[in-house]
Amino acid sequence: MAFPRPGLTLGDDPASAEAARAVWAATANAISEYQPVTVVVDPVARADADRLLSGAVDVLEAPLDDFWMRDTGPTFVVDDVTGELGAVDWIFNGWGANAWSTWTRDALIAGVVASAAGAERIPSLLVNEGGAIHVDGTGTVLVTETVQLDARRNPYADHGRVEQELARTIGATDVIWLPRGLTRDYDGLGTRGHVDMVATLPSPDVVLLHAQPDAGHPDHLVMPQVRAALEAATDATIVELPAPATRSDEGGPVDWNYVNHVVVNGAVIACGFGEPAADDRARGILADVYPGRDVRTVDAREVFARGGGLHCITQQQPARRPAREQR
Repeated sequence: MAFPRPGLTLGDDPASAEAARAVWAATANAISEYQPVTVVVDPVARADADRLLSGAVDVLEAPLDDFWMRDTGPTFVVDDVTGELGAVDWIFNGWGANAWSTWTRDALIAGVVASAAGAERIPSLLVNEGGAIHVDGTGTVLVTETVQLDARRNPYADHGRVEQELARTIGATDVIWLPRGLTRDYDGLGTRGHVDMVATLPSPDVVLLHAQPDAGHPDHLVMPQVRAALEAATDATIVELPAPATRSDEGGPVDWNYVNHVVVNGAVIACGFGEPAADDRARGILADVYPGRDVRTVDAREVFARGGGLHCITQQQPARRPAREQR
């Protein structure tokens, strides 16, 4: 993870800034009850990090622009033969060179994290973010047309080039292209279509899909398009995760969803939205598709107000595996 530092995403209001620090820390602290957690902290934020993070959380100091580790950090992989840990270092350009974004320091964070983890850095020329891909661990990856083929990310890419690079870097053998992301993701601080807000793969035979039952919300029309693309590309069972009831905030239609959760050792850290019935329903669905894991809820509204969810602020690092016996 990365810890909030002063800047556009944190905001200038002291109370709002503290609320952001609190939820980032609450997420790290909850995960630390199940597995090791390392948080990258900009030196200017060290005092706040020391104040809010549990003593079980390891701190790594490094300069940051922002604090969305899913997108600026590496995508970890494990070599099938040697069992060694690799770290894919995508090009990061502020989610498509947005005018509001700075990324000079964040573009280097994947290398910093790879080195700290003792992983082999795997460079890539693809502009990509960790929130723009979801894998099932057996070769399938979900992507969206509006991210990997974004002219402000990869102006010369086409489907084939993206698929070849995903095969080279993360071992993808089946790339499923979804048409787009949620409506809010194309406004303000959005990413223009990250897949981790609409669908994920809890296992090779199951897809968890965001659902928006409210006909007054624009995503009520978006999600059937996404579902149709999934049904055309895979015979996996599709399990819907209905959105909470809140339709909008001061910024317009919300993108609140339960797909953007974090899977950790022995648990799932779920987004909460202060709606007990909807939060409970989501916990029940997540418990069903992740049997044997605790399901913990962290109120994620302050994260969503800044453009993402709990999955967006975390990045999992797998363990090395024993080398495969050579025959």
